[in-house]
Amino acid sequence: MASTQGLNMLQTAGVAFTLHPYDYDPKAEAVGLQAAAALGIDPGLMLKTLMVEVDGKPCCCVIPSDRQLSMKKVAAAFKGKAAEMMAVPKAEKLTGYKVGGISPFGQKRPVPTAFEVSACQAPRVWINAGQRGLLLGIVPADALGATGATASALIA
Repeated sequence: MASTQGLNMLQTAGVAFTLHPYDYDPKAEAVGLQAAAALGIDPGLMLKTLMVEVDGKPCCCVIPSDRQLSMKKVAAAFKGKAAEMMAVPKAEKLTGYKVGGISPFGQKRPVPTAFEVSACQAPRVWINAGQRGLLLGIVPADALGATGATASALIA
C-alpha cells in the first residue's frame, strides 16, 4: 500500500478508506476533473482540496471538482471578512504536499478545514490521498471527523 502523511494519519485513527490510483496528467487543465474521468467517478463526488487564506490566516476547503469556491461564502464559513486563494509555494510548504496532490488529511500544519455541505450528503466521496495520482474513497462523516472539519456552504 502507498504511504503518505494523510494515509498514515487515517490508518492511525482507524478510519476506513479505499485507495484508487490513476494516471496523473500534469498537463490537465483541471486535475480533479481529469481524475474523475480517469476513474469513471461522478465529478460531483470527486473532491478537490484548496488552500485559502481568510483574513490572512490559512484554511483548507474541500469541494466538488466540478465547482468553484465562493470567496464570500468561504470567508463566512471561517467567520472572517475576506478570503483569497493561497499562493502555491505557501500551500506546498504549509501542507507538506505538492499542488495536484494536496490532501486535507495529515497536513504538516493542520489548519481549520471545511467541506462543501452538499458533498457531505453522498454515501462516499473521493479525495486526494496526498500524492499526485492517488485518491482515497471515504465516507464523508469519517472525513469530517478525521480532519475536525465543518460542513459549510462554500461553492458559488
